[in-house]
Amino acid sequence: MSKKIVITGPESTGKTTVARQLALVYETQWVPEYAREYIDRLDRPYQEADLLEIAKGQLTREAEMARKTDKLFFCDTSLEVIKIWSEYRYGRCHPWILDQLGHNRPDLYLLCVPDLPWEYDPQRENESDREELYSLYKSELAGQSLAKIWGQGPKRVEKAIEAVQMLLG
Repeated sequence: MSKKIVITGPESTGKTTVARQLALVYETQWVPEYAREYIDRLDRPYQEADLLEIAKGQLTREAEMARKTDKLFFCDTSLEVIKIWSEYRYGRCHPWILDQLGHNRPDLYLLCVPDLPWEYDPQRENESDREELYSLYKSELAGQSLAKIWGQGPKRVEKAIEAVQMLLG
């Protein structure tokens, strides 16, 4: 059975880079953040209702990956990201997303600390709120199998590898 490891945290904290690098190191696959693909296809700004569709798309991609591998695989995001953002921006989260959170926990969360410089991206919105959002992630993930990932350049990936190795024994 495959092991799912989620890289999570506020925007512009190196999640995609860490996911890609870990997939290379462990010679396995990673699931990109479905929200990027979904939002890129929209011909309008995203809306609250889109978050449910993004959550469904993300879970579909994760399930497909779990069927394709008997090894570990990495996810560049999770439903927690959607939940936190939905509550932060709209003051609520769709009940389906909340229900799915209880059924789709990974084997390990790698929580990226916002210690990297923020980089512009058309889909990013929170340059000044990363610390506040990071606190929300810490609260949301309390009690879960979690490792905090920090550092610049290769050090960040090294911290992630150390955490994965602890999981694998």
